[in-house]
Amino acid sequence: MPRSSTISSKGQITVPLEIRKRLGLKQGDRVEFVVDGGRTTMRPARLADNPFLKYVGALPAFSNLKAINTWVRGLRGDKKLDR
Repeated sequence: MPRSSTISSKGQITVPLEIRKRLGLKQGDRVEFVVDGGRTTMRPARLADNPFLKYVGALPAFSNLKAINTWVRGLRGDKKLDR
């Protein structure tokens, strides 16, 4: 049986509970509308790919600023003590 909702004067709709559960939607989630030919569908909004995600783990983990400065100085060949 098709599910339906009424559009408010502000253009808002209530997504039926069964549909929210099916899509895994909860309060505050965003949805997007996809137009494909003569058909329009609603789905959970996809997060934009984070361009920096591919660099996660590329550097060693540091516990504090002193450790970072020591590592950078080592890369530079600087033998000075960390201040």
